[in-house]
Formats: sequence, structure tokens, C-alpha cells
Amino acid sequence: MSLDQLKAFLVRMQADEGLRRAVQAAATADDVAQIAAPLGYVFSGDELLRFSGQRVGRVTVTKQDIPGEYN
Repeated sequence: MSLDQLKAFLVRMQADEGLRRAVQAAATADDVAQIAAPLGYVFSGDELLRFSGQRVGRVTVTKQDIPGEYN
């Protein structure tokens, strides 16, 4: 189940400084899902966004609203 995979990834991220930095530098939720996939964690960016506001251990998932550029 994807939710279990997402939670397991967040637990691993707490213990891995490099992984935490990579996730914090990711521009989108899909980017985070792509970081997780090679490590064996399968979830979508959409699932991550729906998890926003929830907490796993010391990690709280927070959706970042970054305005786009306007011409």
C-alpha cells in the first residue's frame, strides 16, 4: 500500500541527513516521489500532497505554496 510506503520513507528520512536534504531541495511532490522510488518506496506526488498536515515521528508533511512568476 502506498500510504505505508510513504510513512516508511518518512521514517527513513529522519535518520538520513543526506536524504532529508535532498527532499528539502525538491521542487515538487513528484520530485520527492522520484527520490524515494530508487530506494524502494513507491508512492505518488499526489499521495504525498494528500498527506500534507500529517506527522510521522519528527516529520510533518507540509505543502509549500510557492507562487509562480508572472510577466
